[in-house]
Amino acid sequence: MNAGSDRPILVTGAAGDIGAIGRNVTAMLIEKGNKVRALVRREDDRAAALRKLGADVVFGDLTDLASMHRAIEGSDRVYFGMSVSPSYLEATVNTSAVARHHGVEAFVNMSQMTVTQMSIAETTDSPQHKLHWLSEQALAWSGLPVVTVRPTVFLESFFLRLAAAGVRERNELALPLGSARTSPISAVDVARVVAAVLDEPKPHIGNIYNLTGAESADLDHYARAFSEALGRQIRYVDVPLSAWTNKLRELGVPLHLISHLAVMAKLHQEGRYDRMTGEVLRITGNEPTTVIDFVKQHAAEFTPNN
Repeated sequence: MNAGSDRPILVTGAAGDIGAIGRNVTAMLIEKGNKVRALVRREDDRAAALRKLGADVVFGDLTDLASMHRAIEGSDRVYFGMSVSPSYLEATVNTSAVARHHGVEAFVNMSQMTVTQMSIAETTDSPQHKLHWLSEQALAWSGLPVVTVRPTVFLESFFLRLAAAGVRERNELALPLGSARTSPISAVDVARVVAAVLDEPKPHIGNIYNLTGAESADLDHYARAFSEALGRQIRYVDVPLSAWTNKLRELGVPLHLISHLAVMAKLHQEGRYDRMTGEVLRITGNEPTTVIDFVKQHAAEFTPNN
């Protein structure tokens, strides 16, 4: 398990755009001198961009047995990450079964921090949370050399994907997150952790890493961070959850994802994301990205077009 193995590292979800963990992991591993096999679903501009980075791009479906044999055979380390989907458990078991068959030496599984507070007697009302919990159980039974990464909520998900329009158009950080504290993390920081583990996995096998952002604070605090970063007044608006989910339905967001996001919002309101760990700094040597720096990095998406 030395860095810079001659065998490629398989990165699944390499073309994903929500948080772009797979794409960032691919770039970081290549920069470290590793060969990377990037799994994507189709040929498009994102696949071309991965090739430009130096990745060996392969096509496949995480739930398809034959395509996962083609993707994993010859690889010795695997990063497993998949977007929110009703097929998540099937994909996990399918991928891990093939990985075990081919004798991989490290399997890094992307989970969620909420699983830390779940047990055989209690999950949450989110179908996706249950799938994550069940997937972790299956991986534990598999006998694979697993490293589990459990980040809190992504800055890219709630603050960029779901809140950018309100900031841009009305100077409002409009989210149904209540008044509790939360510790969002940048997906880039999570990718740094994954890349560090895959680059030299031996010390990490069997560990679970709970990843948080730079601080845990309420949304009024983060609205002030937006104001400072953008140079204009941004206020937090705690929108009703039902109105928020109705809007997501109007936008055509899948019901499975809406259900998951609604439960996440309720858990935020209950203070379940008020967590802080030092794992990002300990593993990567770098502090997590602050909200102010994150907003500055994405200022164009929070700024009115006119």
